[in-house]
Amino acid sequence: MAGLLVGCLTALLGLLYFAVVGTLLGPFLLWPRTRRHAFVALIAGARRLTGLERRRRSVFYGDRFPDRIVPDHRILRYLATRAYAGLITGIVVGLLGFGILLAGLLVASLLRGTLGWQEMLTQGLLGGVLLFLDVQGLVSLEAFDTRLARENFGPSERELMQRRIDELATSRAAVLQAVDTERRRIERDLHDGVQQRLVALAMLLGRARRGRTPEQADSLLEQAHRESQEVVTELREVAWRVYPTALDNLGLQEALAGVSERCSIPIRMDFALSEPLPASVETAAYFVVSEAVTNAAKHSAATEILVSVRAYGPVLVVRIEDNGVGGANPGGSGLTGLHTRVGALDGRLHVHSPAGGPTTITAELPCA
Repeated sequence: MAGLLVGCLTALLGLLYFAVVGTLLGPFLLWPRTRRHAFVALIAGARRLTGLERRRRSVFYGDRFPDRIVPDHRILRYLATRAYAGLITGIVVGLLGFGILLAGLLVASLLRGTLGWQEMLTQGLLGGVLLFLDVQGLVSLEAFDTRLARENFGPSERELMQRRIDELATSRAAVLQAVDTERRRIERDLHDGVQQRLVALAMLLGRARRGRTPEQADSLLEQAHRESQEVVTELREVAWRVYPTALDNLGLQEALAGVSERCSIPIRMDFALSEPLPASVETAAYFVVSEAVTNAAKHSAATEILVSVRAYGPVLVVRIEDNGVGGANPGGSGLTGLHTRVGALDGRLHVHSPAGGPTTITAELPCA
């Protein structure tokens, strides 16, 4: 309530400012030679009054707006709208005070016996309805004042903090879901691939052990040797999908070179980094490239993939483009996991994949 009352006074100041200063500067605003200087003078005073409004929001409502430059036309629009809303608020507050005064007179008349109970009930019912409408008007005007300040000064620091908390909570839940999904994928890879090959290897060794002739045993052992090599290769692939050791030992460029070697589609690499990256950024960049290349090899029918890794100031930009058929689903499990991984670093992931291609995936990762 105190904030509304003070807002009525500041709105009155704004109204007087427009009436007095606007009238004095009006002729100069109309003359082209003096228009710019007159407008600068008008805006200077308007910004001081707007600063007073910001302090009112800070003292009575706890708002802390970020320091940023507000355009001149928005300053004038805000001050004019505040003057109008403050005038209406003053009228509503005056009506509320007048109603309280009338209620006091009615009670005094009742105590003196000059007012009957029936008339008192009628007046009380009417006064209650008017009081409800008055309070609702004040609540609506206060909400309008808050919305007006937010539109012109931006969200307050408290709102930005709450928004950040909500984003972190959503990101945390998405990360946990991505971890569970990755665990299920690893279990599926081990069960359907490595485990089946190990079973086949055990059966081959068992048959070789029971072989009736040396030639049959040698043949089975040769098959077992090939199977063991394939098991090692598949285990290495699973380990690379979990986390590439080359990323720690050799760096991002060599790790991406490994992705190129394992891909069935030719990859042109544009790697231009002069400064070392944080480990978390390197890991995210690697998995963005790895997942995008894997999807292209499986679904795009592409004949070439271009991978670009460049730094633009404090932001690492990773771009993967293929010349395939397009139509990638941004809501798929793979791209959803990339969104989560990039979002956990306050980055952004863009997927552009029109029907007919090409598909372009761009990740922007802050390095600071």
